[in-house]
Amino acid sequence: MPLPAAVLTTPHSGYHWPGSLLSPRNRRFFEGWYYRVSLAEEGESFAFMYAIEDPAGGAPTSGGFAQVLGPEDGRTYQLFGGVEGFWATPDRLALGHRQDPPGPAGYLEPEDFEAKVRRGYQATDSLNQGCIEDETGEITRWCYRLRPVHGWGAPGRPVATMGWLSYLPVFEPGWQILMADGLAEGWIEWRGRRYTFTGAPAYGEKNWGGAFPTQWFWVQANAFEGSPGAALVAGGGRRGVLWWEESVAMVGFYWAGRFYRFTAGQEKLTCTVTPWGHWHIEALSERHRIEVSGTVAPEGGIELLAPTANGSRFVCRDTLKGEVRVRLERRWGDRAVLFDGRTPLGGLETGGGPWDGEWRISC
Repeated sequence: MPLPAAVLTTPHSGYHWPGSLLSPRNRRFFEGWYYRVSLAEEGESFAFMYAIEDPAGGAPTSGGFAQVLGPEDGRTYQLFGGVEGFWATPDRLALGHRQDPPGPAGYLEPEDFEAKVRRGYQATDSLNQGCIEDETGEITRWCYRLRPVHGWGAPGRPVATMGWLSYLPVFEPGWQILMADGLAEGWIEWRGRRYTFTGAPAYGEKNWGGAFPTQWFWVQANAFEGSPGAALVAGGGRRGVLWWEESVAMVGFYWAGRFYRFTAGQEKLTCTVTPWGHWHIEALSERHRIEVSGTVAPEGGIELLAPTANGSRFVCRDTLKGEVRVRLERRWGDRAVLFDGRTPLGGLETGGGPWDGEWRISC
């Protein structure tokens, strides 16, 4: 069935495998996608994570998973053994994986998917839908529409998150913010309850490559109290650059119709992150300063699956109930505080390691 027209075309939206120099068939490869929706009235959020590894098939690591992080940092997931039933398009954001029932892979109208597919998912820039069963037999189902507001870059002009070098086989893995902010409408069935929502803040990103980060952190929020339209993404990690590794970080923030970007190599960034519990990022450009802080109780969060060199493993810890604060200042001319807001629905993550205590990045 043909896909509906794309709503937002962001660089790197399409499937990267096989991509000649970027992802030849004879090496390890993974691609992962992340969708999130925040339900402020419920004080909860949901995140949906999809991944495929070694899609040529036949390797011990060939396969995929669908994973959901839900209220009170609850987790459910389903592994898809093998790559049969997986599909994705190279020219736009559209993918899916279904193995029950087996059959030709491809996009289905949401009504057909709900009627025919017992275990699987499909996702585009305007839809996220699925149904999975965990090892206990518990079933989780979801279907919601998306209306993207911002990709990554100046409003209406999405650009590559990692810059033009992301089109070359230089950085591993690649990372792209697909939707820094959007609106969601639909429903999610989770642990005996059906959540329905309209106009809920939504977010999406992806990563891909043939190498895997050894250590990373991430902060995301777009449900700031009393500040609709504010959207934050910040992250950092040790990534492969040709034959060496480097530590990098970046911050992006949408507010009042403008996009503020702070990236390593162009602005000064300082990050201090503990193995779990505290995140602090400060970035300076010639004209602006932004400070991002995130906190969560030591007992908060849960381990999540992520692709690794040895297949999918529980190598990161996440929460969707972090306390995140952002303060943005203008440093030139009429100096002023442009934004100072917080949310109890921040997404926080640390991964990889082992972490040797507090991690500091200055770039």
